[in-house]
Amino acid sequence: MTRIALVGAGAFGEKHLAALKNIEDVDVVTIVSASREESAKLADAHGIVDISDDYAATLARDDIDAVILTTPTPMHARQAIMAMDAGKHVEVEIPVADNWADAEAVMAKQKETGLVCMVGHTRRFNPSHQWVKNRIDSGEFTIQAMDIETFFFRRKNINAKGEPRSWTDHLLWHHSAHSIDLFQYMTGSRVVVANAIQGPKHPELGIAMDMSIQLKTEAGQILTLALSFNNDGPLGTFFRYIGDTGTYIARYDDLVNGKEEPIDLSGAAISNNGIELQDREFISAIREGREPNGSVAQVLDCYRVIGELAASLEAQDGWS
Repeated sequence: MTRIALVGAGAFGEKHLAALKNIEDVDVVTIVSASREESAKLADAHGIVDISDDYAATLARDDIDAVILTTPTPMHARQAIMAMDAGKHVEVEIPVADNWADAEAVMAKQKETGLVCMVGHTRRFNPSHQWVKNRIDSGEFTIQAMDIETFFFRRKNINAKGEPRSWTDHLLWHHSAHSIDLFQYMTGSRVVVANAIQGPKHPELGIAMDMSIQLKTEAGQILTLALSFNNDGPLGTFFRYIGDTGTYIARYDDLVNGKEEPIDLSGAAISNNGIELQDREFISAIREGREPNGSVAQVLDCYRVIGELAASLEAQDGWS
């Protein structure tokens, strides 16, 4: 039995609880949140008795093997390090940090402890992307370019369920991380050129609401990534793979070819739920004593690129 503490009672905490119910021999021992009321609300909905508002006390418990962090982004790195210091394996929702130095610190702690530290780069696990990756690995398809659009309508601090939250999301450190990591994972090549521009910052949120990113790998593949919080539908992230033997377009968990013909994804994975597949990998890595797909070591270079882009955007702000 793998015993889990779920930390964070928001929209993604609920997604992980639903996913963990489908995995054998997993027990969510407790739900932890800064608000006991929010912890109790989520726990009651999923039949969990134990709740807490004390993360440090939870880490001191000997009936917990691992922690899943779905807390606000600014807390991710510190809480991941705390978990490993307490001897707990940790899966932290994307992004692992909101600055390069903290991402490096999480990596250093994982090396020091040898514990499983996995980051929630769910795109590695979605069946639509797994299908394309399988074709790449078999030599049937090689990426020449990728075009990705990440479009939301978020002019207030709200979560994935449209509920208010206390922290501000970020196009660069959060949403681009999904795509930058996926680009390097799918191409198998390191990004060596990275450019970005951003639009005006929101007067209250203090973040850029529109962004454009261009990347190039050592092998020559390019990524064009557009992101916006100003887009009033359709919402989500849309991926176009342009390759030597075809074009594929992924929308959520659906995949079509360049002619908009659906591709059968049955058999691509044991579930159509990317969060469940991600959690299955985390649990399996703990039980098998191995590095998971999506480990902090595997995704770290994504944050190196984001750190470079962040520095370039700060320099551009200085020109204006």
